[in-house]
Amino acid sequence: MDAKFKLPGIPIRFGLDAIIGLIPVAGDTINLAIAGYIVTDAVRLGARKRDIIKMLFNIFLDWLIGLIPLIGDIFDVTWKGNLRNIRILQEALMREGAPKISPPEVSK
Repeated sequence: MDAKFKLPGIPIRFGLDAIIGLIPVAGDTINLAIAGYIVTDAVRLGARKRDIIKMLFNIFLDWLIGLIPLIGDIFDVTWKGNLRNIRILQEALMREGAPKISPPEVSK
């Protein structure tokens, strides 16, 4: 969502988050919902509350500033809240060891 594309000659990468964010108000709200998926996985995998709060702050800030025309679009390209949240989740999983999820139930 944050670093899929690169324009030739420009070292900055951007993703669907920045493209969807070009749609006034609705684009940033759509991105908020998509970013929530990472936080949902973090909760499911047993990340600490402190890490979840950091992740929620990242997506809230991305959404809030993203609502501001032009400034929000530039912020979407530079902030990369989803990558920040993936990094927080990876660090949490490394710190805590294996994910704390139960195996799926098998119906007989």
